Amino acid sequence: MSELSASNSTATWPQLRVADWTDTRDTLHMWTQVVGKIRLAHAPLLNHWWQVTLYVSPRGLTTSAIPYADRLFDIEFDFLAHRLVIRADNGDTRTVALAPKPVAQFYTETMQALDELGFETRIQGHPNEVELSIPFAEDTQHAFYDPTSAQAFWRQLVHANRLLNEFRSGYTGKTSPVHFYWGAMDLAYTRFSGRTAPEHSGGAPHCADWVMVEGYSHELSSCGFWPGGGAEGAFYAYTYPEPDGYRERRLQVPGATYDPNLGEFVLPYETVRTANDPNAMVAEFLHETYEAAAELGHWDRSTLECDPHRWAQQRAAAPWSLR
Repeated sequence: MSELSASNSTATWPQLRVADWTDTRDTLHMWTQVVGKIRLAHAPLLNHWWQVTLYVSPRGLTTSAIPYADRLFDIEFDFLAHRLVIRADNGDTRTVALAPKPVAQFYTETMQALDELGFETRIQGHPNEVELSIPFAEDTQHAFYDPTSAQAFWRQLVHANRLLNEFRSGYTGKTSPVHFYWGAMDLAYTRFSGRTAPEHSGGAPHCADWVMVEGYSHELSSCGFWPGGGAEGAFYAYTYPEPDGYRERRLQVPGATYDPNLGEFVLPYETVRTANDPNAMVAEFLHETYEAAAELGHWDRSTLECDPHRWAQQRAAAPWSLR
């Protein structure tokens, strides 16, 4: 697919069967872990590990600006040109081709590019939150990259990012950004009640329990999208700690169910993609699952929620420069 034709396809919810791109997905997962760990190595700690995530960009996934002493750099997966771009604050850049290659080669090329730009970096050299944790420098097993599939996944994230940000606008309490966690390879958004939570027991593979304790230190309702849980991926929602009655809650969204193995409500992506109004279906799923968490968890909703259109009338009457 050419870059020009790809740029005209943003309105379409792409079809991407998990079974058809699993090898590429698993390779890309490891690549995002390498880049995410580079951000982790330099960015100061933020609550719930928010400093380590990636963000959906107009071309792919980006780290945003990463501090390095008194300098800055960023890294972006460009899924239109299929290259990893590393940009320094002095105008220098380096690129690494996104093409069929083992994780070991991608890791070596990326770390070498950082060295050439003057950003000496050491990272934890193996992946987290996966059952098979092969050191990056030794991983020749994950070596697949289909550019069409990778671009279609990014298009899925573009839609999810848009809808999660719209949902985010209705909350004045503490919320996370809409961001991509490379540990589980999901795009996530989280609302918090303002109360602390029981200490999390951990248990994620190849991930220290204290990492999960930080992530789940406060009562929350989380939602997002990940390339699993359905034939084409799934939107998901869960709450921590889970209040009584949450998993028994009946949702009105067609196709949404509670998966006891995941401990989450799941809405298959293919159900959304083929719906008459995909946007409305996802919005309903997000609102219903949050309301279940907030109502059953006795959140102070009157002080946490807001009307995202509260200034619409004033903006409509304002001069064009203030709208």
